[in-house]
Amino acid sequence: MPNDADQLVEFEAFVAARAQALLRTAYLLTRDHAMAEDLLQTALSKAWFAWHRIEKHPEPYVRRILVTTYAGWRGRRWHGEQPTETLPEGADGDHGATAVVERHDLADALDRLPRRQRAVVVLRFFEDLSVAETAHVMGCSTGTVKSQLHKALAHLRIDPALADDTTGGAR
Repeated sequence: MPNDADQLVEFEAFVAARAQALLRTAYLLTRDHAMAEDLLQTALSKAWFAWHRIEKHPEPYVRRILVTTYAGWRGRRWHGEQPTETLPEGADGDHGATAVVERHDLADALDRLPRRQRAVVVLRFFEDLSVAETAHVMGCSTGTVKSQLHKALAHLRIDPALADDTTGGAR
């Protein structure tokens, strides 16, 4: 059985190797850099106390802690800042600005989804987890993942921020 020093070395190596990917997941869930950092720090703290129970592949376990902790953070987001109605003008042919606006629109649409649906979308499409892996991380059945994903995609299809203004259809 490894001692505390060995566990600390393993934990630090895990954090060094996977913190950026886990922070990206946390950001996609919270859509706030400071909250994402807080969420990751909280999840890693919880993981440290359970480190002796974690198998050789701790990332799914830590990702599950991340998602369940996020789901329990009701009302933590501050809504004091309000986005403006108009975006600054971009240079003609500025495809980079268009991509930023489209990512912003997608992020806003994701933000309007219920937490559970947003978590399913993030895990399935941004983290590229299978339905079974997503179900394991979320602690639910594969049927629940499929139904939540179906509902989330239906909401995203009709979200006005994702509608194409020129054709009236989806982008």
